[in-house]
Amino acid sequence: MSECDVCGKQENMPYQCGHCGGTYCAEHRLPEAHDCPGLDNWNDPKGVFDSGFDDSVDGGSSGGSGGVTDRFGVNTGPGGVMGYFRGNMTYVFLAIMAITFVAQRVVLFTFGPAAFQALFVLHPDNIFFVWTWITSIFSHGGLFHILGNAVVIYFFGRLAEQQMGSKTFTIFFLGSGMLAGLGQVGLQLVQSGPAYGVLGASGAALAILGFVTVLNPDLTVYLYFLLPVPIWAITGFYAIISIAGSLSPQGAGLLGGNIAHTAHLVGLIIGLWYGRRVKDRARIPNQIQFGGRRGGPGGPGGPGGPGGRGPF
Repeated sequence: MSECDVCGKQENMPYQCGHCGGTYCAEHRLPEAHDCPGLDNWNDPKGVFDSGFDDSVDGGSSGGSGGVTDRFGVNTGPGGVMGYFRGNMTYVFLAIMAITFVAQRVVLFTFGPAAFQALFVLHPDNIFFVWTWITSIFSHGGLFHILGNAVVIYFFGRLAEQQMGSKTFTIFFLGSGMLAGLGQVGLQLVQSGPAYGVLGASGAALAILGFVTVLNPDLTVYLYFLLPVPIWAITGFYAIISIAGSLSPQGAGLLGGNIAHTAHLVGLIIGLWYGRRVKDRARIPNQIQFGGRRGGPGGPGGPGGPGGRGPF
């Protein structure tokens, strides 16, 4: 049995909104019936909302979005592989992270460490290499590094994007990632200790985590699919570690290894701040779920649809 987020009615077969992730009874299943935040993002100039199911909406037969990608023969409709990325910047960012991870290895083995750092690492010694403000967000130091960030972004990114809209989410992700990296580098510039480069999407990932936490601090996250933990406890743990690490003499390495604690803290603060700004007009479900309806935003199996419970 599930409870309707609007009226509290118990439903054996509830409806899951593909835009806000909420759970509703038959009476409140339509977006306009539960004041869905996604309504603010339906700004189709033709006056028709493209749900991804009706190809006649954009007048094409390929199932694409009718945009630039269609001109190059790329099918972004729900039936194609690229349908996962249609209206879904969360998956786009994850794909860029994977591509960048491979490119890092190619550059490192082909051109050496100097080229690697100049292209992918935001470092106090090359802070004016402005491209690294962006590339460092998508670059990672190893497999476990990228997997850890990808898990957070995959399961929480879609929830955040559904509340903000894709355009705002893009600015939020890139902005928090850049400010987190620059915050870490800025701290090192005023410290007397050794300088370390910064790379990784941890700042953006923790901004997402902070944002979702403010919207629903009691959101249940199933650690390793088994242990139910409220999201506020996970965010609180990261906050404590990040604050303690930032106050350490080097601003990093509290628990061993080169951990950019200040970057984590900056990202978390940005997420908490923005969550407070939109809290009154946003809604987050009570559990993380995935395995959504086929053909919906982001393609089949995206977070937010009815199905299993998301791990962390």
